[in-house]
Amino acid sequence: MKKIQMVDLKGQYEQIKEQVNSSVLDVINSTAFINGPEVHSFQKELEEYLDVKHVIPCANGTDALQIAMMGLGLQPGDEVITADFTFAATVEVIALLQLTPILVDVEPDSFNIDPEAIKKAITPKTKAIVPVHLFGQAANMDEIMAIANQHDLYVIEDNAQGIGSSYKFSNGTTTKTGAIGQVASTSFFPSKNLGCYGDGGAIFTNDDDLAHTIRGIVNHGMYKRYHHDVVGVNSRLDSIQATILRAKLPNLDHYNNARRAAARKYNKAFEGVENIITPKVKGNSCGTDENTICDTCNCHVFHQYTLRITNDKRDQLVQHLNDNGVPCGVYYPIPLHSQKAYQDTRYNEADFPITNQLVKEVISLPMHTELDDEQIEFITKTIKDFVSQ
Repeated sequence: MKKIQMVDLKGQYEQIKEQVNSSVLDVINSTAFINGPEVHSFQKELEEYLDVKHVIPCANGTDALQIAMMGLGLQPGDEVITADFTFAATVEVIALLQLTPILVDVEPDSFNIDPEAIKKAITPKTKAIVPVHLFGQAANMDEIMAIANQHDLYVIEDNAQGIGSSYKFSNGTTTKTGAIGQVASTSFFPSKNLGCYGDGGAIFTNDDDLAHTIRGIVNHGMYKRYHHDVVGVNSRLDSIQATILRAKLPNLDHYNNARRAAARKYNKAFEGVENIITPKVKGNSCGTDENTICDTCNCHVFHQYTLRITNDKRDQLVQHLNDNGVPCGVYYPIPLHSQKAYQDTRYNEADFPITNQLVKEVISLPMHTELDDEQIEFITKTIKDFVSQ
C-alpha cells in the first residue's frame, strides 16, 4: 500500500507534470513574472468556469477577503456577521480593518453558518454577512441572500474551501459558489481543490464598479502608474502560479468528482457504525437524500471529509490513527469566540451550542484526488476497530 497522505500533491502533479514543467519554463524564459499573459489568461478562463463577470487574482486567500471588504468601503465600527466555526483568516481580516466581527453559531449537519443565528445578530450597525462554504459545501444561500436583501446587507462569500461547488436555489436556478453574493474570495493554497504551488488567491464579482475599485486596491491603489487613486495594497498572483492553475483548472471537475467518489466509499464503510456521524450533503438538486453524494449536483466538493465522533474519544482516535500511520486533522479545535485574539464580553457560551460541540467531535480524514481503495479500506478499518473497542 502507498503511504497515506492527508493531501497527495505529488501524485496529482505526476498527472500533469509535462504540461506544468513546460509552462513554468515558458514563463521563466519570458521573464513576465508579474501580471504577465498567464495571469490574464487564467483570469479569463476562471471567469468562464464560474460564469462570473470579473475575477481579480491576488496574492493569497486572506488578502482576497480583506480586499473584498476594502472594495465595499466598509468603515471602522461596521459590524460583519460570520461563522464561529471556521479558520481564523475569515475573522482576522475583519479585525484588521477595524470592523467589528460578530460571530454566530453554525448548523450541526452542514457545519455552515446558521441563518437563524444571523437573523438574531443583526443590529443597526450590521453591514455585511460572510458565509463560509466550509469543507466544500455551499452554505444556505437562499436564506442568506433573503436576509441580506431584507436588511440591505452585503454578502461576501468566503469560497476558499468551496471552489467548484454549486448551489441550487429554490427557484430552480443553479449558480457556482463565489458568484452569488456581491463579492467573493478564494484561496489557491496548495492543498485546496484548485491549488497552486505556493500562495495565491482571487476575488470574484459581477459588479463592474466594484471590480474596478478592487483592481486598483490590489495594485497599490493605481489605475495609472504612479497615480494612486485609492488606498491599496500589494497583492498580485505571480505568473508561475497562474500557469500552474491554468494546467489544473480544466481538471477541477474531475478532481472534485474523485473527492466525491472517495467520500462515497468512506460513507459506505461507516454506514451504521455506532458513534460515527458521516458528512451530510444538503441541497442536492437531483432530489436525493442528504446521505447521497451525487456528481450531478456539485453541491459538496469535499475539500475535507469530516466525521463527528460522538463517544468523547475523538482525541484518542487521533492518537490511534497517528500510531497506525494514518494522518488526520481537527478542523477546528477551538471556536473563534474562545480564541484570545477575538474574545469579547458580548459573547455568551449559550449562543454557541453547536460550535462548542463540534470542536470536541470533528475529525477530518485524508481527502484528495489520488486516494485508492486499499488506502480507504485501511483508514476505515483502523477507525472502526478503534470505535468498536
